Amino acid sequence: MILACHNINKSFGTSKILENVSFHVNENEKAAVIGVNGAGKSTLFKIIMNEISSDDGSVTLSKGSSIGYLSQHGAVSSKNTIYQEMISVKSDLIKLEEAIRQLEKEMKTASANKLDQMLESYSRLTHEFESQNGYAYKSEVVGVLKGLGFAEDEFNKSINTLSGGEKTRVALGKLLLSNPDLLLLDEPTNHLDLESIAWLETFLANYNGAVLLIAHDRYFLDKIVTKIIEIEHRKAKVFNGDYSTYAQQKSVQRETLLKHYINQEKEIKRQEEVIRKLRSFNREKSIKRAQSREKMLNKMERIDKPYEFDSSMTIHFEPQITSGNDVLSVNNLSKSFSKLTLFKDISFDIKRGEHVAIIGNNGTGKTTILKIINNLLEADEGNIKLGENVKIGYYDQEQKSLNLENTIFDEIQDTYPHLNNTSVRNILASFLFTGDDVFKQIKELSGGERGRVSLAKLMLSESNFLIMDEPTNHLDITSKEILENAINKYTGTVLYVSHDRYFINKTASRILELTNQSIINYLGNYDYYLEKKPDMENLLLSKTSNNSQNDMSKSLGADLDNTSGKQDWLLHKEEQARLRKIQNELDITEKKISKLEERSQEIDHLLTHEEVYTNVEKLINLNNEKKEIEKELEVLLDKWEELSQIID
Repeated sequence: MILACHNINKSFGTSKILENVSFHVNENEKAAVIGVNGAGKSTLFKIIMNEISSDDGSVTLSKGSSIGYLSQHGAVSSKNTIYQEMISVKSDLIKLEEAIRQLEKEMKTASANKLDQMLESYSRLTHEFESQNGYAYKSEVVGVLKGLGFAEDEFNKSINTLSGGEKTRVALGKLLLSNPDLLLLDEPTNHLDLESIAWLETFLANYNGAVLLIAHDRYFLDKIVTKIIEIEHRKAKVFNGDYSTYAQQKSVQRETLLKHYINQEKEIKRQEEVIRKLRSFNREKSIKRAQSREKMLNKMERIDKPYEFDSSMTIHFEPQITSGNDVLSVNNLSKSFSKLTLFKDISFDIKRGEHVAIIGNNGTGKTTILKIINNLLEADEGNIKLGENVKIGYYDQEQKSLNLENTIFDEIQDTYPHLNNTSVRNILASFLFTGDDVFKQIKELSGGERGRVSLAKLMLSESNFLIMDEPTNHLDITSKEILENAINKYTGTVLYVSHDRYFINKTASRILELTNQSIINYLGNYDYYLEKKPDMENLLLSKTSNNSQNDMSKSLGADLDNTSGKQDWLLHKEEQARLRKIQNELDITEKKISKLEERSQEIDHLLTHEEVYTNVEKLINLNNEKKEIEKELEVLLDKWEELSQIID
């Protein structure tokens, strides 16, 4: 065991944050602390690091163990370049290497008497250097820098010129290179793109030490952790396994606890009714019995109602009107900023009902595409065409559409003046803004709270085409699950940019990868993308070396016409057309089944009429029709099942 927290308590004023929180982390174990925003996760880390003191309880770190900490807003400040700042972590090795080089120089001119002593020192120093992986420390630094998304031509950038996110990445890199026995990481995937997150997953999974992290990235948690420490209602519960295992266990626990809670509430009401009845008799014995039951009731240990996010926050997006089948057509789009070309000659279409995710590394132009579609930026070349009756609802990750001086209440009412006070309050309550919270100014809100206000406005827009830029940023896991449910139930069309792979996996029916200034289309969710990506890369490499465009088109349906540069996959388009045809056939089959079932019920009803069942000819005809309907229904139902299976 490397870390033990025992009965940690912490309050701020009258607000209790943590209550008797206890857990431990073993050597080399990978664990995560999860909970809704404001649950006290970061506070717990600060207590472990002794940045703030607990009101009660103890934190024990095993003797001689080192600990490294990345706070949520951790960043470096230095006049060094990125490479200089990173290599400074290896200062002891650098000094050791310098001592070895100096000794080598001195040995060349040393006398025989001193040489033996020098050789002994040299052997000791080189052994120490080798045991600390000294011969590979420079490549280790470069590997971490590249893994965290820094290109070689950025290594000489000054730290002072970097953005906040880039400085946080440097801080994370330094921490990983320092190789402590226990890593404490608060939201380490913030500011990382998909490739960097995947690299960090591999690094941490193979890390020769213990890791305790806070993260809302469920895909990331599934890849790394074997223990979940949940902070809920100020207390901690420990679950063994990854996030998916925790989610299953939590669901079972919640259902069981809810049943116990409901049963206890029924028993409390029954006892209260019995007590009321006994008191109403107004007899000495009955009053004593009532008092006795009352004492027992007061001693009963009450079960807290299980937290159910579905009842406390629900989002429901519903289009006001249905759009045409062709929602968006992007043709030969190009965009550059000065000498930097983001993308060139890209094209793609989006049909009604599709849920499409745009993914790619930071700086490839994902958000730029969304801004061009929303007329917030102009393209250099190409055009955007919206379909018939398309009404866009736009979620901006920077929340620039929010008026910082407004209160939450005014922000909603100003945008939708037809809503009365009660309606505004009810809507905000569904997004967890209740009581006086609705009168907080937007500028006072956290990133997650601003995100919830923007989502409330989006919900009210009744749009049929939702365009969202990083909608899960700043949301805790519970809020993400709520948003996922809302997106999956949404009958309109969705286009979004996200680096949240779990969210993409749950909500996307198609993925557009923006890479090498082009778009590659994958007809599936994130797991499908990961499965097909190596094949796609091999085919692109094959095209580059052999120019075997026809072979590629046959293999994965890639339309890589050099003159158009569209890079849409023909096979995927054919598959989409085939699925649409099957879906139409399925719809027609359902309508036929529905009509036949209606006629069957109509016949059943007619057979109850005297003028029918007393008329032999009518009776025979209706019975024969009923038999034919049953036969046809059997065939249609088999067909419906087969078509449904193909669609699934």
